[in-house]
Amino acid sequence: MLRIILWTLGGLVILGVIAAIALQIAISRDGPWVLSTVDRITGGNRDVFPKALISTGEHAQQKLVVWGPDPKEGGDARPVLVFVHGGGWRSGDPESYDFIARAFVPEGFVVVLAGYRLGEDGIYPAMLEDTAADIAWVKQNIAKYGGDPDRIVLAGHSAGAYNVVMMGLDPRWLSARGMSTGDIAGVIGMAGPYDFVPFDKDSTIAAFGHVSNPPETQPVEYARADAPPMLLVYGEEDELVGAHNIDNLATAIREAGGQVETAIYPGMSHEDPLIALASPWRGREEVAAAMAAFAKAAVESRSAPPAVSVPVQAESR
Repeated sequence: MLRIILWTLGGLVILGVIAAIALQIAISRDGPWVLSTVDRITGGNRDVFPKALISTGEHAQQKLVVWGPDPKEGGDARPVLVFVHGGGWRSGDPESYDFIARAFVPEGFVVVLAGYRLGEDGIYPAMLEDTAADIAWVKQNIAKYGGDPDRIVLAGHSAGAYNVVMMGLDPRWLSARGMSTGDIAGVIGMAGPYDFVPFDKDSTIAAFGHVSNPPETQPVEYARADAPPMLLVYGEEDELVGAHNIDNLATAIREAGGQVETAIYPGMSHEDPLIALASPWRGREEVAAAMAAFAKAAVESRSAPPAVSVPVQAESR
C-alpha cells in the first residue's frame, strides 16, 4: 500500500512538473493568450461576444477584433474603447487579448482590440500609421457594431501605450486619415515609454534606430494644452520602462496646460497593471476600476477634466 501511495504521489509530482513546464512554454510564446485563457476559465465569458475580425491592410498583422455585449441586447450606442497591445513593437496579436474585452464590455463599452505591423515591417513610423488606420476604421464603421464613433477612448500597454499616446499628442497621424486628435475623448497609457532617447535597448534600437532625428519620435515632445485628457498608469517596480517616462510626460502636459492624471502602483512590475485587468486578479486590484472611471468620465464630458477613481494603494501625482 505504501508503495502504491509513493508511486501515486510521484506520478502527481511528475505531472505537476510537466504542467508547469508546459505553462512556462505557453507563456513565453504568447503570455496574453494564457492570461485570456485563465480569465475565461475563472471568470466566464461575462456575456461578452466577438462581433467581427477585420483586416485593415494587406499585412496579416494589420487587423482588429470587435467585441461587444450579447447580440440580443438592444439599447443606445455604446462608447468605444480601442486597446492596442504591447510587445516591444516585435510581438503581439490582438486576438490574444480577449480578457480586455471581458474587463470593459461589462462596463458599458464596445471594445476594439487593434493590431499593427511588427518587427522589421513595423518600424517607425509604420506602427503609428497602422494605429491611426485602426482608429479611422473605428470612426467610420463602429456604428454598425453598436459603438458610438463620437465617443472613442484609446488605451494601450507598453509599446501599445506609446502608440496611443502618440495618437493623442501628435496630430499628424490622425490627420493623415482625415481625423484630428479632437476625435479622441481620452487616452490611457499603461507602462508606456514616452521619453526614451537615446535608444539603448534592443527593442527601441530595432524600431527607432534608423531615425535621423530621434526627438521627433518622442511623445514628450508633443505635449500641448488641447490634447485629449490622459491617464498614465505605472507600476513602481517596473524594471523595463523607467519611471522618468511617466514623470516627464505628465510634467510636460501639465506645463503645457493639458489634462493628465497618473496612477502609480506600489509593488507592481511592468506586466502587473495588465494582469490586473484579468480574472481572478480583476477584483483584487483597482486598475480596471480606475481605467473604467476615467474612460466613462472622458466620454461624458469633453470640456471638463475627467474624474479619475485612483486606487487606494496607488499614489496619484
